[in-house]
Amino acid sequence: MSAEALRLGGREVAVYVWQPEAPASSSPRPFLHPVRTLAGRTVTDAVPVSHPHQFGIGVAYPDIHGVNFWGGRTFVSGHGPAWLDNHGSQRHERWERRGGGELAHSLRWLGPDERMLLRERRVIGCEQVSGSVWSLSVRSRLANATDRPLEVRSPAANGRVGAGYGGFFWRGPAVSGATVLSPAGTGVEPVHGHRAEWVAVAVADWTMVFAPGDADTARDRWFVRARDYLGVGSSVAWDAPLVLQPGEEIARHVVALIADGALNADSAAKLVAESGRGAPADGMAERGLPAADRPVVGGAPGFHSLPVA
Repeated sequence: MSAEALRLGGREVAVYVWQPEAPASSSPRPFLHPVRTLAGRTVTDAVPVSHPHQFGIGVAYPDIHGVNFWGGRTFVSGHGPAWLDNHGSQRHERWERRGGGELAHSLRWLGPDERMLLRERRVIGCEQVSGSVWSLSVRSRLANATDRPLEVRSPAANGRVGAGYGGFFWRGPAVSGATVLSPAGTGVEPVHGHRAEWVAVAVADWTMVFAPGDADTARDRWFVRARDYLGVGSSVAWDAPLVLQPGEEIARHVVALIADGALNADSAAKLVAESGRGAPADGMAERGLPAADRPVVGGAPGFHSLPVA
């Protein structure tokens, strides 16, 4: 395993594992863990017993043209979750920058046959916002490296209602009393499967606030999990496939504001606004969408009975 630390003011706030050691069934890939507040509280988890294929903060997709870049089982339409010999991996190719609060490198996304399907440029940055808050920026530019179209699918796009994950993903630590906040209200239901300018998870001694960093990411819907485990992701293909033509790119940018202490909705919104780290949803928030454009989410039949991600 090879890793690089991110530091602010001499304090290690995150570790980026860029050459991981993981079984093929976990779709090995670079990830950030542990990620800590400025006071040293850990806000990520990796290789948890219930979902050993989840790793801190990273970029992962459950189905790119039949290849599982998420790890674990693959949801098969008409069948359900199944163990398949279809796991891919993300491999570091070369560094562009290391140090100074920023890491930038290129990666190859390989199928189980070791053939390259995609090429990625990933930039990770950190910056101190205040004495108790810092920002983590994750930019990903993922390009089709083949000569054929590639379909990007979430389990929801394959028929698993509500399971629209795929893209940026944060796995939180095992804690009790977590509260999910967003401009739409308190709890998972108002924001899961919807667009929002920010999503926050607050516990007694820390808060994570996630915001889209650009207009394209602001159009994505949020995947939010607070039952069984904490997880937040920005979904690229919520309930329909995204077709990536040869040479075409998926460019996304998510910013996480990592704070000591429990923020409420007002303080989370103020933090996003004052930090300037997020991107306005440009009218794409659910409150501004026509009713016909609003997805069926959260309370859809069968969703809460299914283990997700």
